[in-house]
Amino acid sequence: MEVCYQLPVLPLDRPVPKHVLSRRGAISFSSSSSLFGAPDPRQLSQRRGAISYDSSDQTALYIRMLGDVRVRSQVGFEPERRSSHPYLCIDFRTLHTRLSCGSSPADSGTEKRVHRLLSFQRYLHSSRLLRGIPQQIPLHILDEDYSGQARCMLEKVGNWNFDIFLFDKLTNGNSLITLTLHLLNQYGLVDLFQLDMVKLWRFLVLVQEDYHNDNPYHNSVHAADVTQAMYCYLQEPMLSKSLTSYDILLGLLAAATHDLDHPGVNQPFLIKTDHYLATLYRNTSVLENHHWKSAVGLLRETGLFSHLPPEDSMNMERELGSLILATDISRQNDYLSRFRTHLDQESLCLSNASHRHFVLQMALKCADICNPCRPWELSKQWSEKVTEEFFEQGDIEKKHKLQVSPLCDRETNTVGNIQIGFMTYVAEPLFGEWARFSDTRLSQTMLGHMGLNKASWGGLQPEQTAVSEETEPSAAGADAGGSRSKEIPQGSRES
Repeated sequence: MEVCYQLPVLPLDRPVPKHVLSRRGAISFSSSSSLFGAPDPRQLSQRRGAISYDSSDQTALYIRMLGDVRVRSQVGFEPERRSSHPYLCIDFRTLHTRLSCGSSPADSGTEKRVHRLLSFQRYLHSSRLLRGIPQQIPLHILDEDYSGQARCMLEKVGNWNFDIFLFDKLTNGNSLITLTLHLLNQYGLVDLFQLDMVKLWRFLVLVQEDYHNDNPYHNSVHAADVTQAMYCYLQEPMLSKSLTSYDILLGLLAAATHDLDHPGVNQPFLIKTDHYLATLYRNTSVLENHHWKSAVGLLRETGLFSHLPPEDSMNMERELGSLILATDISRQNDYLSRFRTHLDQESLCLSNASHRHFVLQMALKCADICNPCRPWELSKQWSEKVTEEFFEQGDIEKKHKLQVSPLCDRETNTVGNIQIGFMTYVAEPLFGEWARFSDTRLSQTMLGHMGLNKASWGGLQPEQTAVSEETEPSAAGADAGGSRSKEIPQGSRES
């Protein structure tokens, strides 16, 4: 028997655009799926535009679940208990709440407004950027006092020493929106693909909004930084002469959405706490799959590609997923060995669409972990931010008597030793092969910065160790959520 579920792709308090009401095509969703439970009739009555879902369509299943979570949240959401695992007592809604020394978790929860859950839950209040505002495009996101300086920076957006932290300040925290829109316009992609500016604007606003800016590292500024790095790689001769406009569009969108809705904890944390995302993706590339499906959800919600033939739109979603999935660090060696084999055999042919896609995967991987290759002033800031996110996860694990994940114990690790290990075993092999592929001034500059940064962290090691020993008693009292994460399954394309 087939049950018809409706897809609330828009907040329930907003009018439904015509393109949503006129959606074509049906997807079947089997009623045998018990993961999400039986729908509440009161919820079903609020849904618009009935669409049948096929159980074989994972994306439709995922977005239906996303819609259910949003509906439940508006009538009062209780933390879900999807199993009897004792660690599910962790309230993920307050994962990022910094508790003051004298306050209890319960007190803090009442003081701080909860804007989102660990996954799916977008801000329910109106966005300060778009929601609740009449669609008067273009909207001005730059403060008049700073717009000139921000525009001046955008003229040098291809420079490797681009200061994304300063740019974020000059755009009043809207670096991801401003940068991505600028690059799409610079390439002429808005006109070429006939993108509706209202839909594009709303898509970028929702993307930026769905990053958790409570995360020290995995936030919208990191996404903007990766997008800027991706642009630098797209400008390299090997790529600029070969990539199509379609490839460039995919590359920029993947960079902007590659960590969408990142919870600030890593995959092992989700697995050992029996989080439902880990169950949904069978403990495989949990976060990357979630980033991808969240991006697809926003594409469909805004109808950004609704004017394209359905087959083209579906292909774009799949290839976007292939790029995002390539950022899984757990598959680093697989991608690197394939890349090395291509280079050894000189078998990369960039006139081949599959090979171009693989190079885009490698470019995104480089952009995602390029922090050690930035100038010291920028690299040091990123290193401190990502390490703080690791340590915050470790603090949560200690608080709930979980085994502390590697690199997440602030009492036994320092920023320097973590960064030196990361450069030695992850970054240097990857960027060494990238320099073989694209032997340019940029690739040599990145290797040079990484060597200097590694030496700088080595010189700071004794100092960091001494500071760590002095502050050890107070470090154990920290509380709040966050941590790295990047797991990366194989992309759908094979070279």
